[in-house]
Amino acid sequence: MIATLRGEISQIEDTALIVEVGGVGMRVFVPAPMRTKAKTGEMVFMFTHLVVREDALILYGFESQGDRDLFNILLGVDGVGPKVAISVLSTMTLDAIQRAVFAEDPDVLSRVPGVGKKTAQKMALHLKDKLKPGDGLSKLATISDTDSEVLAALTALGYSVVEAQAAIQSIPKDAPDDTGERLRLALGYFQ
Repeated sequence: MIATLRGEISQIEDTALIVEVGGVGMRVFVPAPMRTKAKTGEMVFMFTHLVVREDALILYGFESQGDRDLFNILLGVDGVGPKVAISVLSTMTLDAIQRAVFAEDPDVLSRVPGVGKKTAQKMALHLKDKLKPGDGLSKLATISDTDSEVLAALTALGYSVVEAQAAIQSIPKDAPDDTGERLRLALGYFQ
């Protein structure tokens, strides 16, 4: 119904942006990375998805069409509603989601707030059928078993999946395959 939106950000809330379009302030729920980049008074263009409920019309906004497409795919998973789907996009990058799906590692998805082990398994299974390597959402990159352990250790220390992924990507290509050494190098990213 409402596919895109262009307007001025008049207010930034905890989970949403108020975007003024033609004199009307629209509350648009957006993923956390988009919200943190937003500045009051700046113009914004976003791809949107309208959820129609019996008692409300709820608008969700995304920076790219790929994010919106992934949001729609996530809504097709049994037990995943808009709040959980937006939480996934707030916590993980498209790249990280694809790595988890194609590496058959649903535990990474279960680290998203609001996603349990069973839901993560359902998501991984559903997304594997819907996503294809190189489908335009993001490039496929594999993650080694060692880096999976490093990812688990970093998230156990309180870092988000996105932060942990960034730290792992900062590890030099010629670094040893030892988990302890790779964890030490990844922790250096946060200093």
